[in-house]
Amino acid sequence: MKKSGVLPAAKICGLQSVEVLKSILHLPIDYIGFVFAKSRRQVTPAQAGECIRFMREQQSAALAAGVFVNPALEDIGNVLAEARLDVIQLHGQETPEFCAEVREHFNILVYKAFPVKESTERDGAVVARLDAYAGAVDGMLIDTYDPVQGGGTGETFAWEAIPAYTRWAEEHHLPLLVAGGLHAGNVGELLQRYDVYGVDVSSGVETDGVKDPAKISAFIERVKQL
Repeated sequence: MKKSGVLPAAKICGLQSVEVLKSILHLPIDYIGFVFAKSRRQVTPAQAGECIRFMREQQSAALAAGVFVNPALEDIGNVLAEARLDVIQLHGQETPEFCAEVREHFNILVYKAFPVKESTERDGAVVARLDAYAGAVDGMLIDTYDPVQGGGTGETFAWEAIPAYTRWAEEHHLPLLVAGGLHAGNVGELLQRYDVYGVDVSSGVETDGVKDPAKISAFIERVKQL
């Protein structure tokens, strides 16, 4: 549990169907993510739109996040025309200027993902890397570095790097989500060791590449200490 006594936020990423949503929306999930970048979890704007409409019909409080990698403004606009996202999550090499432009142009929350490349990342290097994004984003996510996929690898990174990112996020009053190889078997250890705003899971709650409601439920139980 976080020092504040507030339970960590939970994000389930890579949803593709209303059928899965029907079996998990009763759980205390804070974010549901839809992937628009090239991935085996990629959805069309129409698919995401159908899922988000169902979420709202069921009065789910979860925020709908759209995952993009190096999009153009037009790409984001085309998605938003069919899928009413709450958060744009940027996983590429997007600049602070682009993040700010997305936020202002669409009047939407923008979260920036940062890959963690080394276990030795400490405050100085992290500050140098993140300071330009202060004031340009509404939240951040750290994930395992992958030069091809930009995330979603199912591999963990060296958690020793987490505190430096956490301190920066707290100083700038931004939520920090930790992703990368999490599942019901290891998320409890992470949350015991580190005080983070929340966690993000995708492949760790899948069976044969498909979201598994039982694994999602087990993951949420660990995060929310149900």
